[in-house]
Parts: sequence; structure tokens; C-alpha cells
Amino acid sequence: MNRSQLYIHVKQTYGTDPEFLWQKYPNYAVFRHDDNHKWYAIVMDVPRSAVGLTGKGAVDVLNLKLDPSLIDDLRTRPGFAPGYHMNKMHWVSIVLDGLVADEEIVNLLDMSHQATR
Repeated sequence: MNRSQLYIHVKQTYGTDPEFLWQKYPNYAVFRHDDNHKWYAIVMDVPRSAVGLTGKGAVDVLNLKLDPSLIDDLRTRPGFAPGYHMNKMHWVSIVLDGLVADEEIVNLLDMSHQATR
């Protein structure tokens, strides 16, 4: 799943549009609930080294808030990293490079959406 596909899925599933909150980071998109304003997802382009990858340039990541026991398991797998710039106990980063299946991303996104209700 890439950034564009994710935006479409979030809009169709949760009715949420991305919010671009930082002028310094115009590609950082926050998704939050309309009622309580809690964030349930953040999409960012970060240096590859920030999520344990080699090479130069940036990569898109999706940060989700999940149960800490699930996060511990996910971080041992390729395509996952501690939540970039977030509480690493409660947030995980998913590298949007095709390594993690779309279905799994959708399921984890739903868990994050539910966890922040």
C-alpha cells in the first residue's frame, strides 16, 4: 500500500481527510477522529536510517497506535520499526514499501482507529 492508496482507504472507511499540520514538514499527514481529535494514524516521509533501513533518501512510513504487546511482536518483523517520533511503547511505524501486505496494514489501521476512540 502506498500513501495515495492509504489516503483513499482512510477516506472511504473512516471519512477522514489528512491534515497537514506542519509547514516545515508538508508531507506529514495526520489522521484523527472528528469527535475527540485523537490521532489514530500519521503518514510521514522519513530518512531511511530513521527506521533501520540502509541507503539514502526518504521512505514513507505509517505510524499507528496499538497495544504494546502487539507492538513488541511486530517490531521483530521486516517492514516494522519503533514509532518514529512517537511513544515507542504505544506506536509502531510501518514502512510503506510493499513489504507489509495491504490486508495487514488495513487490519492494524482499524485497530489503531478503535484504540483511540
